[in-house]
Amino acid sequence: MGKLRCFQIDLDNPQALYWSGQTVSGRALVDLESEMKMREIRLEFLGKSRVHWTEQHGSGKHRHTRHYSANELYFNNVVTVFGKGLGGGDEHTLPPGQHHFPFSFMLPPNLPSSFEGGIGHVRYVVKGTIDRPWRFDDNCVRAFTVLNALDLNQLPEANHGAEATDNKTICCLCCKSGPITGTIKINRIGYVPGESVYFEASVQNLSSRECGISAELEMATIFHATTKSKSTHQRINSIQHQTLMPGDSDVWGGDRFIIPPLPPSYLSGCNIIDVRYLVKLVVDPSGPAFDLNVPVEIIIGTIPLTSAVQQYQQTLSAVRPSAPPEVAMPSPSYNEFILGSTHIGNEEGGEHTQGQVDFTPTYTYYNWSRTT
Repeated sequence: MGKLRCFQIDLDNPQALYWSGQTVSGRALVDLESEMKMREIRLEFLGKSRVHWTEQHGSGKHRHTRHYSANELYFNNVVTVFGKGLGGGDEHTLPPGQHHFPFSFMLPPNLPSSFEGGIGHVRYVVKGTIDRPWRFDDNCVRAFTVLNALDLNQLPEANHGAEATDNKTICCLCCKSGPITGTIKINRIGYVPGESVYFEASVQNLSSRECGISAELEMATIFHATTKSKSTHQRINSIQHQTLMPGDSDVWGGDRFIIPPLPPSYLSGCNIIDVRYLVKLVVDPSGPAFDLNVPVEIIIGTIPLTSAVQQYQQTLSAVRPSAPPEVAMPSPSYNEFILGSTHIGNEEGGEHTQGQVDFTPTYTYYNWSRTT
């Protein structure tokens, strides 16, 4: 019969992170307690994106569930490493013990960056299958991160500032109070993970209510199915400010957001998922009322602005006069996605799939507090 102790995919790159066009290499490990009969062992290299969600429509006996979905395939290569696909008959025997099957696969250029977003993802995996006659196949899966470089220096707008102003009037029954007006401003919109986003905000409260004030860093994702689009908003971080009393005004400055490890803006190369980032001023009136939200969009890239690097060098030289005049920019490290892992085993291989069934993509992160 054959008993399988372990079936897994090991990558040569321990971080499991690659840029478009690089080579993914490693080996499949099959550890058998006793000999096993099989047709073949094959590996599948798969890059794809998928969007899927459901909505309820109608009411009563006419209520039904509607599915919305879209898919893109970037590559799908299948390679046999043992057995039938390499020639010979349909039945082969693998003796007990550990067996290593090396592989190497070159990624195509211009792939979109990896992304896991609940109702949609851009995902890259190596799947292993032991094809066994008259039995269920044994499967394993190993996901890895692919990054598509977004150089902020290639985007002229990345070095520009941004400002937004909005207001709202609170109505209570037949009474209307004065408006609440908020403004938020940043001096540039292009950043890489690890950089700080400083903002200035001002609020004028001419209403009759107390107003809580905060700022948020938000990821806005648009998922495009074939017949409909859907947006989701996830708060990455928030900063609370003091309460503003009726009739008062306030100017808020000096606080900052540090950009955590996040996928680059836009997901260039993917046509069904779009990722944007917002720094948002939020004014929350007491009592029943909608918040006033004043957003400005920022761009998160993988390669920082040269002007930001020069400013960093000048700041470091001022703090450390003994530092050499030309200070090297910190090399990026690679840290896991701040929003955590996704269970991929059932979708990518089935209920009994071995290997890495929980996956967290990894993104660039620049430590601006030290040099290399």
